[in-house]
Amino acid sequence: MRILLIEDHATLREMLSAHLRHIGFAVDVMPTGRLALAAAAAAPYNAIVLDLGLPDMDGMAVLEELRGSANADAAVLILTARGGLEDRVAGLDAGADDYLLKPFDLPEFDARLRAVIRHGASRAADRGRLLRFGDLAFDAVSREAQAGPLKLSLTRRERALLEALLEAGGRTVQRDAIEGRLYSFNEPVGSNALEAAVSRLRRHLADAGSNVTVENLRGVGYRLLAFEPHADETT
Repeated sequence: MRILLIEDHATLREMLSAHLRHIGFAVDVMPTGRLALAAAAAAPYNAIVLDLGLPDMDGMAVLEELRGSANADAAVLILTARGGLEDRVAGLDAGADDYLLKPFDLPEFDARLRAVIRHGASRAADRGRLLRFGDLAFDAVSREAQAGPLKLSLTRRERALLEALLEAGGRTVQRDAIEGRLYSFNEPVGSNALEAAVSRLRRHLADAGSNVTVENLRGVGYRLLAFEPHADETT
């Protein structure tokens, strides 16, 4: 899962980004509103953590632009020292899913982030986000994947890879689009990192007896390919 963290306070920004990565998220970190909007225009996010007190733009203006962008359905958790009722109502009316007052403890931050992600995933599920291809199924709410009746034990990146391929429904997904889903904005990516992730996903599918594999279109990208079981596998 990919998070956009928008926070100008360096100490808090570094602490939250390290914590989010530690608990399994890919994180892109932006200190200003304009940089955040540029990042949101370039990549999809599951959730956005937004500080209202930014140096270049009011956080409410950033939120309004985000809600009109390709990340309109991303879950949004506001971080702010503005505790007045009018501020909270304005943030929620502008499209935030929840509001967390500074200072806060990490367990509360984690709980509220999980809640807004569930809320965002529920919106996605309402639009038919149970993804299927061949005998594969991926639930956007629970983040669980199955091959037939068998649950697949996948890492965060393997789930993100499978989700990107399932969303394409057998069409080719370009390498850079997949890497944008799997890795943070400034994260160094080895030349064979994506190939290694694809290889691991193929192995999971094969071990589960799935009728789906991942096909490499050299120099272009990857796609899911379903095949019929051999005759001796059906008797």
